[in-house]
Amino acid sequence: MGVIILGNARCYHTMDWYRTIRSVCDNDNVLFATDLIQSEGHTLIAEDADKIISLFNIDRYLFSGQSKRGNLWRNFIKLLVAPAQVFFVKNLNRKYPDSLIHAHTMYYMFLCWVARVDFVGTPQGSEVLVRPQRSALYKFFAARALSAAKSITVDSKNMSDRVKELCGKDCFIFQNGVDTKAIYDVLDLEISRSRVVSFRGISPLYRTKEIAEAKGLLKSEVNLDYIYPLWEEDYKDEVEAISKSTDCFLGRVDRNTMYRIFNESILAISIPKSDSSPRSVYEAIFCGCIVAVTYNSWIDVLPSCMRKRLFIVDLANDRWLEDALEYAKKNVTDRYVPSEEALNLFDQFRSVEKLVNNLYIK
Repeated sequence: MGVIILGNARCYHTMDWYRTIRSVCDNDNVLFATDLIQSEGHTLIAEDADKIISLFNIDRYLFSGQSKRGNLWRNFIKLLVAPAQVFFVKNLNRKYPDSLIHAHTMYYMFLCWVARVDFVGTPQGSEVLVRPQRSALYKFFAARALSAAKSITVDSKNMSDRVKELCGKDCFIFQNGVDTKAIYDVLDLEISRSRVVSFRGISPLYRTKEIAEAKGLLKSEVNLDYIYPLWEEDYKDEVEAISKSTDCFLGRVDRNTMYRIFNESILAISIPKSDSSPRSVYEAIFCGCIVAVTYNSWIDVLPSCMRKRLFIVDLANDRWLEDALEYAKKNVTDRYVPSEEALNLFDQFRSVEKLVNNLYIK
């Protein structure tokens, strides 16, 4: 049986999952259908070996950078071209009748629902944890797209519970896996760690401005590196305005560069307003970092070897970054060795094998 992944080819996580699925299944039978490959300042991550099918590509119609206006414009363009994309999904289903369609993110699940094709759906965390609370219209369409899915995969119990509330369906929970082989190929255990890095998006959701403000209160001189797969231009300007000239805004980096930065870091910072099961946090842990995080329920299911690499902060405490840095300096020299439990839960290849065996093989 073939597999067609519907998703955003600009997304590292989705492309990683696609390539791992391709390695587990027969390469010739795993395709990637997308309407986004390279636009809005995103670096091209699609490779020649990727078997990509155009789903009415909209890159040429989008802004050159990321901003709130750009997000609104992208949503407007998607609304305009949705009927054409629905037609493309129907055509894919007819052309590859023996292939299973797996839609990554709610928009592609919506297309499959309207096209009335069988599909497996994987929504993102905010698509079930945040957006349905903000918009009754979004909640209406999300519930129907979820209901139409043959199966639903999520990465946390929190998401599974919320999907159950939205549509009454049970989910399969597969953790966002970590490419342990790629990490071990990059790691240098002898390197001296000196960096502090913020590694999520630069937007209000990820509270990047609060990170910059806390950094300004540190007693010691510490430079802060920002790596970010996505950003809002106006908000980024505000963060840069309160940062020092020695702080580095490195932008979107490739996976191996991110691993090298983690390998050189004492502390990595991730304090979003909401989170489901943050793969990049797990990657930082496997790279040996201490990670400053706000409490989320995903922490409770981590093996103890991973929990020990986290420092849970209270943002009401002005010293939260100072405290996290002190903890990191004391503990980062203890080498991280993943337990078998951690590998069973978070090794990307093992996670995808479970997904394929449970959902793809009939």
